[in-house]
Amino acid sequence: MNTTTMQLTLQTIAEPNRFNIVELLKKGPHSVGEIVRALNIGQPQVSRHLRILSETGLVRSHTKGQMRIYSLEAQPFRDLYTWFDSFSILWEERLDNFEDYMLDIMRKEDKKR
Repeated sequence: MNTTTMQLTLQTIAEPNRFNIVELLKKGPHSVGEIVRALNIGQPQVSRHLRILSETGLVRSHTKGQMRIYSLEAQPFRDLYTWFDSFSILWEERLDNFEDYMLDIMRKEDKKR
């Protein structure tokens, strides 16, 4: 995922209603009506948010009878996970430094006793 796509994905799910739709779809596919009932927002707003999520490739839909069923598209979220995981090296380094610092303090305390 390139930087522009990543930024668009993050901007898209930053909107609270779209974030809530993504959270709901994480549990499995839902129709527009089910999303409206679960999130207690109007059908026009849900449809607009689903259109935006679809245009950015975060959800896909299929028709079942007269209903449109929406589900998450996995790849953009895998890409986000990979990007977020790339920061784990920073945290591990900082935690290692903190551990070294704490061990040094404990050694100094032991010497004082």
